Amino acid sequence: MYFWIKLLHITAVMVWFTGLFFLPRLFVARHRDEADADPAYFNPVANLLFFRLATPAAIAAIALGMVLIAYVPFGVWLAAKLGIVTLAVLMHLYLGLHLYQLGHGRDRHGATFYRVLGWLPLFLLLALAALTGAKPDGIGPLPALP
Repeated sequence: MYFWIKLLHITAVMVWFTGLFFLPRLFVARHRDEADADPAYFNPVANLLFFRLATPAAIAAIALGMVLIAYVPFGVWLAAKLGIVTLAVLMHLYLGLHLYQLGHGRDRHGATFYRVLGWLPLFLLLALAALTGAKPDGIGPLPALP
């Protein structure tokens, strides 16, 4: 059961971070008046990406991660990982708030800001991967395949 929960958790994290990677790039395209900036394209795609893909994946990743916490001892490793997850959740909420403001015609940032914002999920994901690789042994290795 642990294997399947972990597999679903990793899948949900990947889908969530895909949304976090792509949404700032859509903001760049919108700001630069590229083909993706057309409201007939931008609005449905950005809303689909945020509300139908990234947000449910974030909720699933967090819920499954909370289940997985029961399998590992609490320590500095887990506290650091939860801190990074908190930063990812805050970024997700910021992108949603920014998407809302763009929907009401308020754009306070330039393309450079969005490009820099687009790199932040990569650093968060790399930090999560590094901490996951440094995880102390909790339940032991997975059983061998038959």
